[in-house]
Amino acid sequence: MNAVPLVTAHTGCMNTPDNSLLSIETGLENGADIIEDDIRVTRDGTPVLSHDDAVRLANGSMGRLSQMTISELNEGLSIPIVKLEQALHLVRNTGKTMNLDLKADECIEPVSELVKKLGMLGHVFLSGCEADRARKAKHSNPGLRKLLNVNASLFLASSYAEAVLQTLQDAESTGCFGINVPYRLVEPYLLEKAAESGFQIYIWTVNEEKDMRLYAGMGVHSITTRNVADLVRVKKEMLAEGS
Repeated sequence: MNAVPLVTAHTGCMNTPDNSLLSIETGLENGADIIEDDIRVTRDGTPVLSHDDAVRLANGSMGRLSQMTISELNEGLSIPIVKLEQALHLVRNTGKTMNLDLKADECIEPVSELVKKLGMLGHVFLSGCEADRARKAKHSNPGLRKLLNVNASLFLASSYAEAVLQTLQDAESTGCFGINVPYRLVEPYLLEKAAESGFQIYIWTVNEEKDMRLYAGMGVHSITTRNVADLVRVKKEMLAEGS
């Protein structure tokens, strides 16, 4: 069991715009261990920070990232979109880690190539990968670390124990190092079985201090939050109590 969890700054942390350089800088300044951003890819294969494929252009019309080149996109937007390469350079200079939440299978190859080019395999991991996407990522680049996103429907369609077993089997077969779980699905049984199989548990998105303390005390490996400053404070208090 971990003494304290790693602090993952959800994109848009501390009331900054989602998927912005300001959000990354703010997460780092507030002491986050990991910076999480959403990843999409343009028509010409440029990974960018965005949750949705649809974007509103400066003229009021709607466009799609996947159908526009990076040049067309930035010409049409009032504020240029952030390229993943910009974000990676910013994080690399701090020695911290990025959690790249992939929103489409088409992101896998361009992200893999960019991470290799920048020599950041040790400072990046993927999320947003249920079993099928995780398998594709494993095939693309076995050295690129990734979390398995739990399939929440498993926990609705079967018993908790059965859902946990299937999740662990999927994590093993797809070469994931851990499991990404909505915090409300976390129970001690999952933590126990994951630890037995050598998988780390990352949870999202916890913004209330009482919940931070609860799940940190249960021994999760990382907590994703928008309230980075509060979680960093909770982490420091836990370290002080344990010293």
